[in-house]
Amino acid sequence: EVPNASKMCFVIVVSEWNSEVTGALLEGAVNTLMKNGALEENIHVKRVPGSFELIYGAHQAILSGGIDAVIILGSVIRGETPHFDYICQGVTYGIARLNATQEIPVIYGLLTTNDLQQAKDRCGGKLGNKGDECAIDAIKMAKF
Repeated sequence: EVPNASKMCFVIVVSEWNSEVTGALLEGAVNTLMKNGALEENIHVKRVPGSFELIYGAHQAILSGGIDAVIILGSVIRGETPHFDYICQGVTYGIARLNATQEIPVIYGLLTTNDLQQAKDRCGGKLGNKGDECAIDAIKMAKF
């Protein structure tokens, strides 16, 4: 059961990199928050250039105060270099650290896929939309 989000405030920090994917994740998250009662004026979207910057964006959102949860949305697609591994590990560690040290939840919505098709499958394709899942998680954790 998903709590009513009508009195909750959210920040969604979304990466501009792989915008076709992150835009679909964002749309899913916003729609799901609103479907569960969140008011449009209580959903604040902040854009950062890439996935690594999601950590800073989430931390700044927390410092701004007055919010119940932060959702990070990004997409990293494996390439030919170890860059993929460094970014995925760094973001995962950074978000985990925020969750362990801050007073509000930060929901992890970073897609880490081997190719673009896998990302598309997870942002509204045959495997659903991870943005929807992150929104539900944010509502539940804000109520926690």
